[in-house]
Amino acid sequence: MTEEGYLLHYWRLHRRAVTVEIDKFHGTPLALVQRAATAKRRNERAASRQGRAHDEVWCVFDVDDHPQLAEALAMAREHGIHLGISNPCIELWFLLHFEDQTAYIERRQAQSLAKEQLGCGKRLDDDALGALQEGFEEAKERAQRLDVKHEGDGSGANANPSSGVWRLVDSIADASFNPFR
Repeated sequence: MTEEGYLLHYWRLHRRAVTVEIDKFHGTPLALVQRAATAKRRNERAASRQGRAHDEVWCVFDVDDHPQLAEALAMAREHGIHLGISNPCIELWFLLHFEDQTAYIERRQAQSLAKEQLGCGKRLDDDALGALQEGFEEAKERAQRLDVKHEGDGSGANANPSSGVWRLVDSIADASFNPFR
């Protein structure tokens, strides 16, 4: 899975300071958040007996046309689950590493443009991961500008195009600077 390969790359860079567990479950945003909320509760109960719980629980997903997206967002807020959402897809996040994308974009177009920029498809090779790492700060700034744009024009959070994946990458990297957070 594209998201998994990308996130494992950042974990490898910071593995001395952070533990990243990736659940192999794939499903709708609501199913992912429900599973994450259950795991978080289980982990918190175990931590009360065995020590420290996970600092953060994240769900990463594409918007697609999921009819229960609003419920997933509400449940995530209610349970303290962090979200790394890309609209329309993770490839939009990759595209932001190379260029601005402020207009609505279809999934297939984002995938095609990202493939063109990265020189690979769903499996990210070392060259693609290196290019994404190198362009991270610029992509983060572009994603943040999109958030401001959507807020200003009233289109709302997570509107097309947008990505919050940078927040998770920042969280992983921040653990390297503060392992006791």
